[in-house]
Amino acid sequence: AIRAALKPFGLTHVQFVLLASLTWLSPDQARGPVTQKDLAAHAATDPMMTSQVVRVLAEKGWVRREPHPEDGRAVALEVTEEGVALANRAVVAVEECDRRFFAPLADGPRFTADLRSLTALR
Repeated sequence: AIRAALKPFGLTHVQFVLLASLTWLSPDQARGPVTQKDLAAHAATDPMMTSQVVRVLAEKGWVRREPHPEDGRAVALEVTEEGVALANRAVVAVEECDRRFFAPLADGPRFTADLRSLTALR
């Protein structure tokens, strides 16, 4: 369902996760530039895979990759205006997809009671 929700935006699930994560991390100017290592840690993704996906996002114009100003080994990442706009539109679609998926669990107390009943059967 998530894949279908992201298709109109031209994003895969992992591209969405990294773009949304970078959009979330970017406003924190006190920390300094976001590195690929920071992004991978935040998104709980493999650093090498993160690097490959970020390159694709950069090729599409949604992310800028620049040399880190203080660490010559690191790459500083920045979301472009187009990338921020895309992430903001895509997150609405993903949240709606999540809402529909979890709608049957709207009765939280009942669901919790059912889970407790199932665990008691062990």
